[in-house]
Amino acid sequence: MKTIISPSILGGSFSNMEKIIKSLDQSEAEYIHFDVMDGDFVPNLTFGPQFISNLRDHTKKVFDVHLMINRVGKFLDDYINAGSDIITFHLEIEENLDELISKIKGKNIKVGIAIKPNTPWEEIKSLLHSIDQVIVMTVEPGFGGQSFMVSQIDKIKNIFNYVRDQKLNVDIEIDGGVNYETGKTCIDAGANILVAGSFLFKQENLLTATNKLNNFFN
Repeated sequence: MKTIISPSILGGSFSNMEKIIKSLDQSEAEYIHFDVMDGDFVPNLTFGPQFISNLRDHTKKVFDVHLMINRVGKFLDDYINAGSDIITFHLEIEENLDELISKIKGKNIKVGIAIKPNTPWEEIKSLLHSIDQVIVMTVEPGFGGQSFMVSQIDKIKNIFNYVRDQKLNVDIEIDGGVNYETGKTCIDAGANILVAGSFLFKQENLLTATNKLNNFFN
């Protein structure tokens, strides 16, 4: 199975974002990952739908939008209209998840569910039958640059086995601490999408680093 690389712009400078997006547009990565944080669901604040909308014209890459926010329902239309291709929200929010899933799918946008490291994978079993992807957080959500949590590998394996056994068409995306070594561990466990942020932006050239990571897994 092909591995999809989803570079997270969280690792870059927001003042230089247009250049970053144009560079990623030239890369072999299929997705661009947006970590949306509200300072409430997680203890950090990043950007909102207008920021995403402003960048939409600069690339045709898939906008992989990860909402680490509360009140998803209140702001969902804004993120749909911003040009999101995939919208993932967290299992741990206190909202009607089925309604959110239906609304996103009704707009012909892919929908995902994300789970924190301490959330048992079994809690998403029923939802796996109605979503397109699951994001397994391999760090605590809220900040970039954290170390990969090896404890999440079994969770990836269990989700993969369930998806396979149920013959579901669900992507397994990994978010947090991804590099060559941890990425390979996740792919071997059954993942097929890797979010890479700090690792890529620490390299000398973003475009070269993104292509090198993509080619390593494909």
